[in-house]
Formats: sequence, C-alpha cells, structure tokens
Amino acid sequence: MPKINVYLPDDLADAVRESGIPVSAICQRALEQAVQRVAAIRDATVTDLDPAALAERLPSFTPRLVTVLSLAAQRDDPVTTGGLLHGILAEGQNLALQILSAMDIPPTTITAPTTGEPTGDATGPRFSKPAAIALELAVGEAIGLGHNYVGCEHLIIALAAEPEGAAGEVLRARGADGRAIRRAVTAALAGYAHLRAARAPQPDALTAALAPLIERIERLESRLN
Repeated sequence: MPKINVYLPDDLADAVRESGIPVSAICQRALEQAVQRVAAIRDATVTDLDPAALAERLPSFTPRLVTVLSLAAQRDDPVTTGGLLHGILAEGQNLALQILSAMDIPPTTITAPTTGEPTGDATGPRFSKPAAIALELAVGEAIGLGHNYVGCEHLIIALAAEPEGAAGEVLRARGADGRAIRRAVTAALAGYAHLRAARAPQPDALTAALAPLIERIERLESRLN
C-alpha cells in the first residue's frame, strides 16, 4: 500500500503519539471525504449547470452558498469569478459580507466585475476555469479549517486567493487578499464560538438558580400529601 507523509506541528505530533489514536485510519477517512468533495465540485463544473439541482449535487454546500451559485448562474454564462462575487453580494445575508465589513470594506462599495474568463471546450451553462478553481479552493479552505461544510466565507477566501479571476483582482485591490480574509474568517468564527459558549447556561449556575423553585415545589407537594 502506498505511503503518504503527513507533517504535523511538534505539539500535535506529541499529543497524537501519547493518545495512541489510529492515525492511518483517521487520515484515510479524512482524505476520502476530501476527495469526494473535490470530485463533486469537478463534476459540477464540467457538466451542464442546473441551479435547481445544485443542493443535491453539492450536499456539503450551505444553503446560502447554493443560493450564491444560483444567482451567479442567472447572471453569467459561463459563470465567472465575477459572477460568484455578484452572488455573494446579491444574497445579502452571508458571513462573507460580514467579514468584508469587519475588514473595513463595505460590501456596498464593491462592484462585481463582468469580465469574461476562459472556459473549456464544452458547451452549455457552466463555470469558467478560474471560477471552477475558486470552488475547489473553497473546498480546500473548508477542509483546512476543519469544517464539514462549505460556506460563503470559504468562497470569499478562495476568490481572493485565485490568481487568474477578475473577482480576485477586485478584492486584492481593496486590500482583501486570501491570507487576510482567512485570518478574518478564523477570528470571526472563534469569536462566535466564544460568544455562544458564554451565553450557554453553566450547570452549576443553572442548578443554583433552580434550587429555590425546586424547594418551593417540594414544600407544596408535602402540604398536599
């Protein structure tokens, strides 16, 4: 069986050795899932693009991202990176827009480019080569961040990182390159997780809050008995 080297940070490597987890099996499963996601994307980008079937063909994509692709398909034929950026802007409620705002780049000041981009030889509605690459990069970003879904936040990173597309040129001109957006996404998701944990009731605090109510109910039951 072929071998593939996996490089880990020192701390993680030590933790893996101490835990004794089955590294090979875990890596095989993770790689299998990653290959399936990329294969689904490649299939969607080389066949006729049917917006109504996107959710079924790309099950790891969030509903908002599916909406973005549908909006892009309605604007462009073939779908370009400019069309994908247009979809993000037109959808209006996704995390990518919040990320841009946090980077002091108001989405309302961004105009999605209409520049044509190269495609393959096939005919029919489909993605341009830069748009197809951006979608693959979005899947890679999701995997790299440890997410089991692909969302608009992953796509905006990919659009900024893809070197040939018109959307990347627009974003980078505003100071939003792939690395900067990735840092902003990571910070935003970490902040959201912290806020959600802070809002969750703690067991000890919840028990203390319910104790007087429980005691009162017990006294009432005692009187009735």
